[in-house]
Amino acid sequence: MTKKLVRSGLIVSAMTFVSRILGLVRDVVIANLMGAGNGADVFFLANKIPNFLRRLFAEGAFAQAFVPVLTEYQQQKPTQVKGLLAAVGGSLGLLVTIVTIIGVVGSPLVIALFASGWFIDWLNDGANGEKYELASLLLKLTFPYLWFISFTALAGSILNTLGRFAVSAFTPVFLNIAIIVAALLVSPNLENPEIGLAIGVFAGGLIQFLFQIPFLYQQKMLVKPTINFSHPGVVKIKTLMIPALFGVSVSQINLLFDTIIASFLMSGSISWLYYSDRLLEFPLGLFGIAIATVILPALSREHSSNDPATFARTMNWGVKMVCLLGMPAMAGLVVLAQPMLMVLFMRGEFSLNDSAMASSSLMAYGSGLLSFMLVKVLAPGYYARQDTKTPVRYGIMAMLSNMVFNIVFAIPYGYVGLAIATSLSALLNASLLYIGLHKQGVFTLQKKTLMFIGKLIVAVGLMLAVISYLSPSIEQWANMNFATRLTELMLLIGAGAGSYLIGILLLGVRRVDFKA
Repeated sequence: MTKKLVRSGLIVSAMTFVSRILGLVRDVVIANLMGAGNGADVFFLANKIPNFLRRLFAEGAFAQAFVPVLTEYQQQKPTQVKGLLAAVGGSLGLLVTIVTIIGVVGSPLVIALFASGWFIDWLNDGANGEKYELASLLLKLTFPYLWFISFTALAGSILNTLGRFAVSAFTPVFLNIAIIVAALLVSPNLENPEIGLAIGVFAGGLIQFLFQIPFLYQQKMLVKPTINFSHPGVVKIKTLMIPALFGVSVSQINLLFDTIIASFLMSGSISWLYYSDRLLEFPLGLFGIAIATVILPALSREHSSNDPATFARTMNWGVKMVCLLGMPAMAGLVVLAQPMLMVLFMRGEFSLNDSAMASSSLMAYGSGLLSFMLVKVLAPGYYARQDTKTPVRYGIMAMLSNMVFNIVFAIPYGYVGLAIATSLSALLNASLLYIGLHKQGVFTLQKKTLMFIGKLIVAVGLMLAVISYLSPSIEQWANMNFATRLTELMLLIGAGAGSYLIGILLLGVRRVDFKA
């Protein structure tokens, strides 16, 4: 089982790595084109709203509810699988179509909700009134992405249960390519270049949707959708999904709260939060989401087979892998925040000041990376057992705490306070998820695992000491040309990774420690 999980995890990580690299290239192109000004703020908001809903209707709550039910049908009712897929496809399709139409037609109201500061400014003929009008237009172009990505996620979930992880992990590459092409070929010819980027989002969603179809056909899982909300499988998925809307999407809801408050703050706040969040998403997707993706079907099978011992071992493996990869990534993001932003984005319209402002929020977000990753791995421990009520309680508690933290920290620290609040609420969410699993007797950190984590902490300390000793000052970074800056950053990352590896080896960590 361990070898299979590792192999699947490596496949997902490799495909995700390609996607994340292209995602960084996309963000570099956007930063060069628009920097962190008004146009960037508007595009990032218009793109964030359908992506938030994507986590509800697609990869997030829907996948967490759909995968365990589909796995159950595959093992216990194989002749009824296609009927389930047809009913799910038709019912989900109708729901998402209605939501998409409402989002496109009612885009001014949606923007007024999620960017209240801009809307109030528009009512008062303020400086941000144009941002509200432009955001309403862009949302009409970006919102259909929700429809495309919902079916893309449905197809990806089906393929994941069949062990075809690479397809769904590679699919996001097409979105990045579409936005890059739009930024290079369409946006320069428009008065408002952000409109070209929105067109790229629409095109990318369509391509992702079409890319999955041949693979479903190959697996003989391409069925004609039928609207059937009374199908037993659909009813079960709906029952599991509704509470999971909160449980799995707390971090996204928190980010949207951040956006609402950021619309009242200085211009550029949304962009600085976006660029820092994008660097956070790189290790989160590469490690946390990849590990969570491969353990959910495994946990679902183990629960269906009534094998609690193997279930606990799989959970233990997921936590150890997250700590092994997430702890050094978290430390690296914090200590190298501004150098990374300078290397990636500081050109064109993205200034040295932008890198300094975004680095502050990146350090705040980065401090919560391990918590974000643990949430991704601990939550499947509930969803695989078709328990969505417990994590939703924890999710609501974390979300409410984020609101309080926002008020506490946003007043003195502005947009950085929003990032601090998000990281603190993620820590609370992860803690509650673990305590819940422990109380239910499902999963408890063993003494060996705690010792393993202790060794990782010492190794991370060594890594930080090496990076801090070798790293130039910010003034030196600013005076370097791009090639020198890139070389210096890669050397620092290599030195940090090497010292971390040497540290864990000297502390006695061996391959046997990675077994489930």
